[in-house]
Amino acid sequence: MRQFLQCGRFDFNLDKRTLVMGILNVTPDSFSDGGSYPSLEFAVERAEQMVLDGVDMIDVGGESTRPGSPSVPVEEELRRVMPALYALKGLEKPLSVDTCKPEVMREAIIAGADMINDINAFRAPGAIEAVADSDCGLCVMHMQGTPQQMQEKPVYTDVVREVIDFLRERVDAMVAAGIDRERICVDPGFGFGKTVEHNYALLRHLGRIRDELGLPVLAGLSRKSMIGAVTGRSVEKRLAGSLCAALAAVAHGARIVRVHDVAETVDALKVWQAATAD
Repeated sequence: MRQFLQCGRFDFNLDKRTLVMGILNVTPDSFSDGGSYPSLEFAVERAEQMVLDGVDMIDVGGESTRPGSPSVPVEEELRRVMPALYALKGLEKPLSVDTCKPEVMREAIIAGADMINDINAFRAPGAIEAVADSDCGLCVMHMQGTPQQMQEKPVYTDVVREVIDFLRERVDAMVAAGIDRERICVDPGFGFGKTVEHNYALLRHLGRIRDELGLPVLAGLSRKSMIGAVTGRSVEKRLAGSLCAALAAVAHGARIVRVHDVAETVDALKVWQAATAD
């Protein structure tokens, strides 16, 4: 199965290699690095370092989606995201905007965003319409519930089957709106309304998700609680676990990994790809 992704100014053949998406949170309260980049200058410096470290795309987020996090007003999210988006345009790397608000999607696309990464799978009224006529890539993620309550008591009969069915329904809705499948990738949503057991079941079955949907899979496991649950490490000490999780995701079929630790992940993938090349 050929894996290809159209992403705004960029086209990727994902049969050749896995892409590293670097996380740039311009928020005061994200679970891992909230407040680390409180000014535009610091955010740009971090993005420039990611480029030096070998990042393939940068994901800019202006609203924390950690468990229990409150929603941010549209105006505040735009105030955080848009200056960074304009400032980073010259880096010549794909810029993704992590948002579930159609108003932010529209403004981001006007500013030149290459991807919209929506944890709500473009379910908000007007979300599909906001992105349909653009050429940006679209990441469709599964989430059970909302960030405010998603981890209270997640329940599934068959988590892999239910995630696949949900993603298929959302992709079908987008294709019905005229969106080309080559613009779409899918994310099973590790940590978004899942127990540790659910998360690892999904990790083991990324290849099944890819094959049944016929789309590239993006995996975001970096520093998450599923790693802490296995290692006993706090968030700031989950580098080794995060690298292992990224490699496991690639081994099971992911073609984009979303990470905080870009340089380390790029190096790990280079060694992995050299060791597994035919």
